[in-house]
Amino acid sequence: METTTGNVRRRMEERRRDTLERLGGERDIWVSTAHPEHGPHQVPLWFLWDGQAVWMCTTAASATARNVRVEPRVRLALQDTMDVVLLQGEAECFSDREVPGEVADAYTAKFGWDPRTEEASHLYVRVAPRTVRAWRGVPELHGRVVMRDGVWVE
Repeated sequence: METTTGNVRRRMEERRRDTLERLGGERDIWVSTAHPEHGPHQVPLWFLWDGQAVWMCTTAASATARNVRVEPRVRLALQDTMDVVLLQGEAECFSDREVPGEVADAYTAKFGWDPRTEEASHLYVRVAPRTVRAWRGVPELHGRVVMRDGVWVE
């Protein structure tokens, strides 16, 4: 993937393409959740992009799992601060027994680890983004919303 930094502003279709490439190819995503009594929580997790949603997995007893069961609104962020991609949406939870087999198999293929085989219960978390923001530097701050209300901006 060719990256552009500095004062070059990408067209919307380039931002969308670059965002989709990163979602399809990267391994880690920062997950921000909150609980009304315990406050905010942020953690990096492995993730799988299925073309429409981000899938993550965590132990069923984790703070992330507890939080999304109470407050499903989450924010996700890819790691590069020079090539920002932020996603916002609502989490859907699937136990390791309820997760669609094709998703769990794809997750296992990507990471070489199958949470369904672990002794501790795991929770798969699916987030279909409602909003996606992407920008590289100040020239791209204007127009950084590349998805609005679950629809890619043209």
